[in-house]
Amino acid sequence: PMHPIQIFAFSDEATWQVDGQIKALLRNELQGMEIRGVDSQNIADISLEKAREVRKKLDDNGLSVWSMGSPIGKIDIVNGDFPAHLEKLKHLLDLSQVLGAENIRMFSFYIPGNDYAVWKNKVMDQMGEMLRTAEGSSINLCHENEKGIYGDVAVRCKELLDTFPQLKNIFDPANFIQSGQDTLEAWQLLRDRTLYLHIKDALADGRVVPAGKGIGNLPSILKDFIALGGRQVT
Repeated sequence: PMHPIQIFAFSDEATWQVDGQIKALLRNELQGMEIRGVDSQNIADISLEKAREVRKKLDDNGLSVWSMGSPIGKIDIVNGDFPAHLEKLKHLLDLSQVLGAENIRMFSFYIPGNDYAVWKNKVMDQMGEMLRTAEGSSINLCHENEKGIYGDVAVRCKELLDTFPQLKNIFDPANFIQSGQDTLEAWQLLRDRTLYLHIKDALADGRVVPAGKGIGNLPSILKDFIALGGRQVT
């Protein structure tokens, strides 16, 4: 039998308070969360003690954390404080263990003035260091495409994935649309490396709309993802 699709949510979009997030997840019969905002703090900034408290609440309600909705890689490639960023990643890896999350979503740095070729080597060096930091932790680092970062269009996402075989892919259709990338072309390039999908759609002008109401080709992409054996969506 085919596995049911597992649906998780950025539950902080319901409320910043964890208790309210749990209620929203249960009300919508979801499996759990991609955890991002926790009682008015970003997930990267909470203490291990706080993470244990959240884990207990989730366990008590039969919910789980699929992925850490982290801000890792959302710094400027030119003058972002990378050493401090690596420390934040180490803390996130510890938090992931406490919360039982197997995945951390991350990004590939903001690039000034579309100078992708100029900053490519530095992007690859820093991505490599982040992946080395996660080695041996059994936690996947998962790259999400986002407007304004190195991996904003599919060909550069593929470049990152080809350079780092251990890196996983998160496919966000709306973010591709906002970067002027056709989502079906992107899917053909990235489908085999995609661990999970963000269910997000947009119009040609970049405005986010309900799934299926934009130009993201979500029905056909989801159908193919499921046929490939994919199961997780956020």
